[in-house]
Amino acid sequence: MVGIASQPFWLHWDAGSRGRRHAPDYFVRLADGGARVVDVRAEDDLDGETREAFAATERACRAVGWEFAWAGRPDPMFMANIRWLARYRRTRCGRPAEVAARLLEVFREPKGLWEGAGLVGDRLRVLPVLFHLLWSGALETDLAGALMQTDSVVWTEGSGWAG
Repeated sequence: MVGIASQPFWLHWDAGSRGRRHAPDYFVRLADGGARVVDVRAEDDLDGETREAFAATERACRAVGWEFAWAGRPDPMFMANIRWLARYRRTRCGRPAEVAARLLEVFREPKGLWEGAGLVGDRLRVLPVLFHLLWSGALETDLAGALMQTDSVVWTEGSGWAG
């Protein structure tokens, strides 16, 4: 993903005796140049009109070569972890660069968050960079299984480790 827009456009269509419209929740530009339109709604909130709107959106997306995805209610544990990491989303949190580079080296072998941060240096200086790398996806951890803790296992993106 290289770009995202919230409620990017209105889709209008004829539903027999009346006109309908729907603003999808997100438009995502993918790194390969493709596009994905995403609607977010909990499954228990999907009534007939919502299902019709999502179906119309999916047809429109297919017609222009875009992907369509429906996302339900996210896992509360995952969302709590994401809210925490979002505090470290700014590029400035990923500095100094030498700390980021060292963290990527240290976590090539999966280990606990606290342990790995301590191997790099002063945790007060290291943890914001570690959290930024988790936010950006350069480092990974299980965000859905439990709230992040000092013993949460962290690994380098793409290392293939999945607990």
